[in-house]
Amino acid sequence: MATVALAFSGGLDTTVCVPLLKEEYGYDEVIGVNVDVGQPTEEFDEAEETAEALGLDIHVVDAKAEFADLCFDAVKSNASYQGYPLGTALARPVIAEAILGVAEEQGCDAIAHGCTGKGNDQLRFEAVWRGSDLEVIAPVRELGLTREWEIDYAAEKDLPVEAGDGGVWSIDENIWSRAVEGGKLENPDYEPPEDIYEWTAEPEGETTIEVTFEGGVPVAVDGEAMDPVPLIQHLNEYAGGYGVGRTDVMEDRMLGLKVRENYEHPAATVLLTAHQALEDLVLTKNERSFKKGIEQEWSEKAYEGLVFAPVVDALNAFVDETQDVVTGTATVKVSGGDCRVVARDSEYAVYSEEMASFNTEDVAGIAQSDATGVAKYHGLQERLANDVKASVSKPELATDGSGKENETDEIDDQS
Repeated sequence: MATVALAFSGGLDTTVCVPLLKEEYGYDEVIGVNVDVGQPTEEFDEAEETAEALGLDIHVVDAKAEFADLCFDAVKSNASYQGYPLGTALARPVIAEAILGVAEEQGCDAIAHGCTGKGNDQLRFEAVWRGSDLEVIAPVRELGLTREWEIDYAAEKDLPVEAGDGGVWSIDENIWSRAVEGGKLENPDYEPPEDIYEWTAEPEGETTIEVTFEGGVPVAVDGEAMDPVPLIQHLNEYAGGYGVGRTDVMEDRMLGLKVRENYEHPAATVLLTAHQALEDLVLTKNERSFKKGIEQEWSEKAYEGLVFAPVVDALNAFVDETQDVVTGTATVKVSGGDCRVVARDSEYAVYSEEMASFNTEDVAGIAQSDATGVAKYHGLQERLANDVKASVSKPELATDGSGKENETDEIDDQS
């Protein structure tokens, strides 16, 4: 008996996939898999109700802890893509791994998703799944289905979906971010209404938040130790109450499409801001400069869903080497939707208040006057280059764009 595991959310796409996998692909049994990375409880309730109505066996995997660990890897790498913290992109490989685990455990022959051929998620899921021996199936993409066709098909088959639309907006939520797109938001000139936001309040009021790090990993907020998942959830609620963590971007997808996305990410904003501030205190200039390139590459690979790639292992090795000293506290002020660092402290600080003070004459036995020689040499090559350029005369070229000297001018010069 041929069996396929389906990434099942209970929405229109995955619901129509259940009968299609049997009718069009010939599978005898479909197993649904839903992975918890911090979605609202009602989403799981709806998925279970839909699965029951379909007669679908559904497995729910709790992967919040694994996802939180990956989010903290992103913090260590100061990861962002085109100005916003990665959320959906980070979750997809974790979800894909969990679904693959169930598929292999249940002895499935194939694994399927309901993604279209236009988005990023198809690539992120399949980057994980195609490393297995299972066949990978994407009915919506392979059959060229449209939303209108799916709605008609669901009505014809009496499938348990409501008009094929989960509401005005398309929303993807996990503990790290809440993404909102679709509807009128597809118009870049449309100003989003306040009701698209759930995690962040209207920006008002202010407070300070102290985050404690050990080895680059957040371990406490305002002196209270917390495990990763509750720490993230606490900051989402607390910082979100001050309007922190909203981003409205024109995002470049992997397939070349440019889309408008609205994100909420209070915890990610606070933790990334605090972590960067602490790194600025404890890392040397060369470490900070070189790490920027590492962070860019890490973020790109994470956006592509390739966090399990060998190159990311190599990037993590460098990042981890820098993080031992990223231990201490950073205090941020959240005010009017803004999050900015106001203090940082670490025993590993590459900083001396005495050396930096304007009231100190010498620095580590080096007198101020010793800098005179350095100042004379600084910029020497640039000054020399400018002098050389100024001393070399250039021939006047014709104004007709030919690139040749004006012949009339040459005759005049000879006379």
